[in-house]
Amino acid sequence: MKFTCLCQGGGFNFPPCHILNVSGFHVLFDCPLDLSALTVFSPLPNDFYKAICKENSDSQNRQKVEKPLDANDLIFAEPWYKTVNNLHLWNVSFIDVVLISSPMGMLGLPFLTRMEGFSAKIYITEAAARIGQLMMEELICMNMEYRQFYGAEESSGPQWMKWEELELLPSALRKIALGEDGSELGGWMPLYSAAHVKDCISKVQTLRFGEEACYNGILIIKAFSSGLDIGACNWIISGAKGNIAYISGSNFASGHAMDFDYRAIQGSDLILYSDLSSLDSTEDIDQSSFSDDNNNWEELMNSLSNYDESVEEMEKLAFICSCAIDSVKAGGSVLIPINRVGVFLQLLEQIAIFMECSSLKIPIYIISSVAEELLAYTNTIPEWLCKQRQEKLFSGDPLFAHVKLIKEKKIHVFPAVHSPKLLMNWQEPCIVFSPHWSLRLGPTIHLLRRWSGDHNSLLVLENEVDAELAVLPFKPISMKVLQCSFLSGKKLQKVQPLLKILQPKLVLFPEEWRTHVSFSDVTSFSVSHYSENETIHIPSLKESAELEIAADIASKFQWRMLKQKKLNITRLKGRLFVNHGKHQLLPENEPGGSSQTRPFLHWGSPDPENLLAELSKMGINGSVERCMTDAESEDGFTVKVQDPEKSMIEVRAAVTVISAADKNLASRIVKAMENILEGI
Repeated sequence: MKFTCLCQGGGFNFPPCHILNVSGFHVLFDCPLDLSALTVFSPLPNDFYKAICKENSDSQNRQKVEKPLDANDLIFAEPWYKTVNNLHLWNVSFIDVVLISSPMGMLGLPFLTRMEGFSAKIYITEAAARIGQLMMEELICMNMEYRQFYGAEESSGPQWMKWEELELLPSALRKIALGEDGSELGGWMPLYSAAHVKDCISKVQTLRFGEEACYNGILIIKAFSSGLDIGACNWIISGAKGNIAYISGSNFASGHAMDFDYRAIQGSDLILYSDLSSLDSTEDIDQSSFSDDNNNWEELMNSLSNYDESVEEMEKLAFICSCAIDSVKAGGSVLIPINRVGVFLQLLEQIAIFMECSSLKIPIYIISSVAEELLAYTNTIPEWLCKQRQEKLFSGDPLFAHVKLIKEKKIHVFPAVHSPKLLMNWQEPCIVFSPHWSLRLGPTIHLLRRWSGDHNSLLVLENEVDAELAVLPFKPISMKVLQCSFLSGKKLQKVQPLLKILQPKLVLFPEEWRTHVSFSDVTSFSVSHYSENETIHIPSLKESAELEIAADIASKFQWRMLKQKKLNITRLKGRLFVNHGKHQLLPENEPGGSSQTRPFLHWGSPDPENLLAELSKMGINGSVERCMTDAESEDGFTVKVQDPEKSMIEVRAAVTVISAADKNLASRIVKAMENILEGI
């Protein structure tokens, strides 16, 4: 078994990407896009031509001199999209299975499915597939504005990708474009089309939580809730090599999605730990206090199931709402380009509550080409939500409050910023939810240009975004910027209690964990570490494999005791059948209902003295001559028989030859050989 980390990702919006070779199959985990790299491009500016003219006039004097970044340093072109560069080093025809853990892990999938030779089976949960499809369709819609502005690209590729242009980029932008070692330029690609997305979705097999999928009769694949977002999951792969659990970013207690189902992965032989969000904490953890001597299971379970994290998340939402209310009270507007579906839905609810408590009647706008469909969908999927949301279904309430708020016209949903109905309804101050969080696509660009000079207005961003680079095209900017971090995985102090409950044999951690987490020497599991773009070999998880033998075959066993090893042995005959990860031996369909007697199989080298003794018992006398030529084995010898008739037995390392004129004598010699050799 082999494991290769293709990319360690960058948080919720850019999940990791790995390849696992198990039972001869290559399994790819996630296929994301690094949308944070869009910040190297300039959004469509009002003074575009002025900027281009200035750039052209200065082009002769441009030198590779570091200076503070300004908007003119950005790339003025239709954006390309940064995929996982190391994935392009693999032949896609060798990929057998693709497992998608979240909607964000799906955004790069059309680049893969459109490649020649790709034929892998793709598994994803139903909810993640639908939300991911909507995200891809919205990405295409937002990118279309650039395409309409710049027109068709040159067949030779964009100008900005030429090496002489890349060398002139400031170091901060060049690092994004080329990566740390300058090798990631090949990962940039123009965005896929709507047809590519449709073709991609047609190749996907959706699953419910806990539903089995059997690949090629050998691998059993199941998805279980990770609690990160609606439809996000962890994976279990079961086969002859053991049970493998893939743990992505996971939350124990969620206010919207079904909680992290860690009990489902209990007892897995191998855990591939891919949740790097735990390292966002600067606190190093010594896990020795949770050694195997600590068997207080109730304490361990309580340490995982407490709801402190959920309370912290709600406090963050409350703080954002209070800042938003302060801004609108001062006459400013609020722009919230948050990408997380669950956080977005909860924030809608909380802001409406805060506004009602403050007696404010400020419009809330949602501007997105897929918002209407997304909001409708999230209110029809109770099985993918947390228990608190599911209970609302039985009480007759909508799963999320936006349904009621839209009916009461407290929330207004529009497909585009230039929608005629939006222009007729528009009021300021207001609160707007719109894409894109990179501040390079969608309605956000237009609204930022409108409000960037208003010191009473507020922009809400996630910590995963480089705020300084994101707002660069809109400087000078007077509006306030609030950055907040949302939980994207397990906290460090919960990792060891979790592993104590799961009881794996081996855990693979990212190399970064080595300096942050110290595991006790007496833990029941082994720990290995992996690095990006390195392949590690995983030792065998099972010492033996199981084979189910049909009763008809077992009843015909003819056991024979091996003399040297004192072991009973028998021969098997049947059809080997692999189904749902189980190996079975079934009876052969023999023609006419008859079976042929199989000859004995023998092995080993006969001892010359024992052979002479056995021949003597049968009335056959002979003498032994050792082989003396260099070409023959040192163990070889020849038995020359004089009585009852002349014959010869030549014993070599790989073959024994019996030469006799009389068939009866030859048969008796063979019988003597069988008596002294092991065989079945």
